[in-house]
Amino acid sequence: MPHVKTINGAAALCVRKPFRTSNRSHAPASRNTNRTRAGPVKEAERPAIDATTKTLNEGIARFYDESSGLWESMWGEHMHHGYYPKGGPNKSNLEAQIDMIDESLRWAGIDQATEMVDVGCGIGGSSRHISKKFGCRAEGITLSPVQADRANSISQSQGLREQVNYQVADALYQPFRDGQFDLIWSMESGEHMPDKAQFIRELSRVCKPGGKILIVTWCHRNLQPGESQLKPNEEALLDSICKAYYLPKWCSINDYKKLFEENGLQGVKIADWSEEVAPFWGAVIKSALSTQGVMGLFKAGLTTIKGALVMPLMSRGFNKGVVKFNLITATKPL
Repeated sequence: MPHVKTINGAAALCVRKPFRTSNRSHAPASRNTNRTRAGPVKEAERPAIDATTKTLNEGIARFYDESSGLWESMWGEHMHHGYYPKGGPNKSNLEAQIDMIDESLRWAGIDQATEMVDVGCGIGGSSRHISKKFGCRAEGITLSPVQADRANSISQSQGLREQVNYQVADALYQPFRDGQFDLIWSMESGEHMPDKAQFIRELSRVCKPGGKILIVTWCHRNLQPGESQLKPNEEALLDSICKAYYLPKWCSINDYKKLFEENGLQGVKIADWSEEVAPFWGAVIKSALSTQGVMGLFKAGLTTIKGALVMPLMSRGFNKGVVKFNLITATKPL
């Protein structure tokens, strides 16, 4: 894993979640391309994967293959932060996670969809919720074969198999035609993307004109005037998190905003919900320290244990203002 450095501007940023259709091969490296594609990406169009990205993608898939079952047994089908606004009523963690989906949609002004893609879908919790909420079709992609299989199994059990579908696929080179979806949804997957510029280009490509893109993601803080990078201790903190969670270099929400604008997306809006998610990591740490959590960690394996050991660093990052929980949305012009 390369050392974490802040990004100057919003060019191709990093060395997270790239594809193949149904086997365990993992994602290619991203590369700048201006070609417009009318359908799924052909193998010949994929740039050769470099060793660093291949290792990263395999690590991401392995991490979620190993840890998703434990997470589901402890927290359920939603693999993301909860929404805990200050002064709000007491709620369960499940209620907070569902509120995160609904409040994100509300904030972005999204009240309908006919076909959506869930980019970095986990086991499909948020896209199933949105599919039921809007009555829309949903596709989901993940690097983890275990997650894709489990997502389809849950959907089958909920009577949604004809409405939603999940597969192993590369978020940077998606197997979808141009303009296929009127809702592009990425809930806490952007931090895994090794090339943020290609990530936004691909989200824009598969978005229908007039459709909405919504990314909810971890970022580092915006740089202050006169800063060219984060402080060494901040970089060291993020580097430790990256190694455990198989993340490439971090970027700021301002970097995302610039990329949205460079892709011609309109009505770009950003938000910082770091305070709204503040109780989350404490709750996760508490569940990990329970008897069920400790036994589950040892059963899941070393990769999951490493992730658990880094959870206090995520909490520290939020407390110090280095780690930010950001949202960004925009509309693809007609």
